[in-house]
Amino acid sequence: MPPRPWTWLRQVHGAAVVTVTTPGEHAGEPADAAVTSVPGTALVIRTADCAPVALLSESVVGVAHAGWRGLVGGVVERTVEVMRSAGAGPIIARIGPCVAPDAYEFGSEELAAVADRYGDRVRGTTGRGAPALDLAAGVAAALERSGVALDGGLPPPCTATLADTYFSHRARAEPGRQASFVWLEA
Repeated sequence: MPPRPWTWLRQVHGAAVVTVTTPGEHAGEPADAAVTSVPGTALVIRTADCAPVALLSESVVGVAHAGWRGLVGGVVERTVEVMRSAGAGPIIARIGPCVAPDAYEFGSEELAAVADRYGDRVRGTTGRGAPALDLAAGVAAALERSGVALDGGLPPPCTATLADTYFSHRARAEPGRQASFVWLEA
């Protein structure tokens, strides 16, 4: 992990994006994404079942915490917009470990809201056949809509089913979180 001041966010399942201009700026601020073009500035988000999204370009980096509410609110697209406003060229993204549809039973009204925004590819079923959200597919759709290339493919590892490897609030009510971080080198 980088030995430098980090910008940790107080994630609120929304679509707010902060622009970090000095190392450690906005630490603890309520937001779900951060962007920087300043070398040596580390951006960190924490997740247990929501999708961590790392966004990389040559001169600008960003991270986003994408739960279903933030996804519907546009956190991924907003992060890409802020990166482009800061001068980012082509952007690639990687989706980190998050809950998979097999383990993410989802209410029909909420699922309809996500599908209205990102299409039916976000619909899945659990191992028991109940309606489920494919969160990673929703993030991939948001990236595609924003013209961002997905690196690493789908699906990412499932936090709920890989108990020996990842924390899951949904599956096991664990208090721990995975940390995902990016930074620019000089």
